Amino acid sequence: MRILFTCRPAYGHLFPLLPLANAARAAGHDVVFGTGEAFVPKVRELGFEAHRVGIAISDAEAEAKRRHGEDAGFLDVGITMFAELLPWATMADLRPLLPGLRPDLVVYEQSDVGAGALARQAGIPAVSLVIGRSMPPEVLAVATARLAPLWDTPPADAMLGDACVDVWPDSVRDPGTAAVPKVFRMRPTPYDPEVPLPLLPEDGFVYLTLGTVVFGATQVLRGAIAALSRLPVDVLVALGPGDPAALGPVPGNVRVAGFVPQAEVLKHAGLVVHHGGTGTVLGTLAAGLPQLVLPQGADQFANAETLSALGAAKALVGDAIRIDAIEAAARELLDDPAARQVARGVAAEIAGMPAPEEVLAELVSWAG
Repeated sequence: MRILFTCRPAYGHLFPLLPLANAARAAGHDVVFGTGEAFVPKVRELGFEAHRVGIAISDAEAEAKRRHGEDAGFLDVGITMFAELLPWATMADLRPLLPGLRPDLVVYEQSDVGAGALARQAGIPAVSLVIGRSMPPEVLAVATARLAPLWDTPPADAMLGDACVDVWPDSVRDPGTAAVPKVFRMRPTPYDPEVPLPLLPEDGFVYLTLGTVVFGATQVLRGAIAALSRLPVDVLVALGPGDPAALGPVPGNVRVAGFVPQAEVLKHAGLVVHHGGTGTVLGTLAAGLPQLVLPQGADQFANAETLSALGAAKALVGDAIRIDAIEAAARELLDDPAARQVARGVAAEIAGMPAPEEVLAELVSWAG
């Protein structure tokens, strides 16, 4: 079977697709990717055929702000980006490629909805892969109306389409998939870039990251480092594509790295402090670790709220993200076993979910 995977040119959009893509390649299927120009070489370095499809999120943001003004809010800028500019750009680039690619199945990360809409027009089975939580109802209503022209007959969920792969375990499951006619459940499986494991501190250290999207929030990172360095444990900071030099000098019990094999790091950590991105949230839950969430944007606030309500994390939002507050919350999470016990319960739940290889077989059967 020939399977086309599509995604925005961003690590947080590509990495969630790779466990399924790697399983497909290992099973002997023909795998091809469509993504933005900046990530075509990165995908080819992973050994996949790749074609330029769509524009960068930053380009869409710049155009949306040009239309609405620099001070416009998310309801204007964000929806113009994700419900208009990005999907139509994907469709424009992908449409002339489809006759040559002739995929039997299209798998798109949920924000790349243009690929799903175009696949349906072409009569190709398509499935979205959930990479985040659904939008608030008032935002979703506006987005749905803006996305409607993409579809001949809009599906119940205009982002997730007719079928989706849902990676959230039941205890923290997002209700947004309830409207999707066909849902495949899959264990959240990390993809770690092939980078060496840094010299780790003694087990039980604090792992700090702001992921691959908001890694540039240097002031938040500096404040978190200042707070965590006061604890009687070591701290490992992963900057992803960020520049360690931007942090300046760090305390003696703090180590700074770029990209790390996060799943391996989590096996040794005692607490994770992060931005609330879906990949880090699910990876930390799968490792059975408590979390301190410092959300910076998008669905990170919803993730923080969900984890806090479950008892698996604490969250500090907006002006509450202060050095003393970070220190106090981190101390409590390290000393109190309650959050860890909740996280271990979710970890057991995640371990029982179907692996990517099983889900791939289901998708192939469904598409066939």
